[in-house]
Amino acid sequence: MQGADAVPEVREAAVGLAEEAEGAAEKLDSKVRRAPEPENTVLVDNARVVRWAGPAFALFTVILLPWTIYLGFSLPSYQLSSHYDIAWSGFDVLLMAALASTAYFALRRSRYLAPAATATATLLVVDAWFDVMTSPANQLAQSLLLAVLIELPLAAVCGWLSYHTEHLEGRRMILLLGRGGSKPPPERP
Repeated sequence: MQGADAVPEVREAAVGLAEEAEGAAEKLDSKVRRAPEPENTVLVDNARVVRWAGPAFALFTVILLPWTIYLGFSLPSYQLSSHYDIAWSGFDVLLMAALASTAYFALRRSRYLAPAATATATLLVVDAWFDVMTSPANQLAQSLLLAVLIELPLAAVCGWLSYHTEHLEGRRMILLLGRGGSKPPPERP
């Protein structure tokens, strides 16, 4: 029966810890000003997940710094990987899916183009980095050429697409709010 008696105490401790964390997140959230964007005056997202995301990701960033330094000193500079081919093929499948989703959302003029283009840009930069860093000496020039002429410029285009789509979405929001929330005119087929 000792275990059953401990359950309410553990639950109370967990609730207390959660309330304390919520208070810390609220305190940090209250110290950060909202972005000075017109839509934030009427559409500020105060969902719990959104309020927690900023402090949590800031904490993850701080934790990652010493971990990265540790890895930089402790990992070997040369490593043979038994699944190198599968890792790269899998990454390329993921990149292909991101490119396809960016194409799909661009063709449809969808509001989901911004996140798809952002993900694609990120994967392209990661691909360029690891292509160059993991290339053998006799393939380094080819990897650099592909990175500079294809992957990084395409990542820049994806970054522009994301920015442009977000900017356009913001203007649409302002126009819709200016109409008093009325429905936008139907799109042409």
